[in-house]
Amino acid sequence: MPQIPHAQVTTTTQISVINESTILTDSEVTPVVVALQQQVTNDFRPVWGIDAELTMIPQGQQPPTGTWWLAILDDSDQAGALGYHDLTPDGLPIGKVFAGSDLKAGTSWTVTASHELLEMLADPNVNLSVMVQNDNTTGTLYAYEVCDACEDDSFGYQINNVLMSDFVYPTWFENFRTQGSTQFDRMNKIQGPLQLLTNGYIGVFDVTAGTGWQQQTAEKTPTNLRHRGHVGSRRERRAVPRTQWVTTLPLRKLHSNAQTYRQHLQTIMRRREAA
Repeated sequence: MPQIPHAQVTTTTQISVINESTILTDSEVTPVVVALQQQVTNDFRPVWGIDAELTMIPQGQQPPTGTWWLAILDDSDQAGALGYHDLTPDGLPIGKVFAGSDLKAGTSWTVTASHELLEMLADPNVNLSVMVQNDNTTGTLYAYEVCDACEDDSFGYQINNVLMSDFVYPTWFENFRTQGSTQFDRMNKIQGPLQLLTNGYIGVFDVTAGTGWQQQTAEKTPTNLRHRGHVGSRRERRAVPRTQWVTTLPLRKLHSNAQTYRQHLQTIMRRREAA
C-alpha cells in the first residue's frame, strides 16, 4: 500500500458536544462522543495535523465558555426554534447534527456527527477552498469539505460498534496526483484526486460563470434532498456572506427555549392521544 501522508503540526481544539435532541438520551449520545474522540485523535490527527478534546454536555447543562460546539438536535426547525444559529454566543464555530432528520431518512446520525465534527475541524470558518485552474482565465474552486466526497453510510467504518464517516486526506485536493499513487481517504475507497463516490458530492464555484456555489455529485445530478443542505448547514453558510451570519442565543435563553419546546411537544402528544 502507498505510504500515507502524515501532517507535521498538531493543534488541539476544545469542543463541547451538546445534546438538545428530544429523541436521543444522554446515555445514547455519550458512547458516540467516546467514539468520535477516538476517530479524531487516532485517525484524523495523524493525516490532518488537527486534534480536539471533546466534552459531553448533558441536557440542561452549560458548556464551558470559549469552546466550539457540536449540537445534537432533532431537525433544522428545532435548531431555529431554540436559537442555534451560525456561531456560538462567543462567536466561535458551531456544527449541527440533525438526528431526527437522519432517523426519518433512514441514515445514521452517528455518521452525520462524525461528518460535521471533522469538517468543522478542517475548515471551521467555512471559507476554505482549492483552486483548479484550467487556463489563464478559467478555473473552479472546490470547497474544503473533508467528508462530502465519501459521505454515504456504506463507506463508513466502526469504532466501538459506532458507525463513523469516511473522510478524505489532503491528497484528495491535489489534482497533480495520479490514480492509485497514494491514499486519498481513510477507507481507501477513492482512487484519484477529486473523485466522488456513490452519493458523494462537493461544492464547486465556477470563477468565470459567477453562478455561486453549486453541488457537484457523483451522479452529475442531485439524487436526494441531502444534497440541498439543511437550513443552517455548512453548505448554506458557505453561500452566505459572513457578515450575514447570526450568532446563537445566550445559553440561558437556549435552555429556556428548549424547555418551552419540549413542553410544546408534550402538549401535542397528549392531544394526539386524546383524539
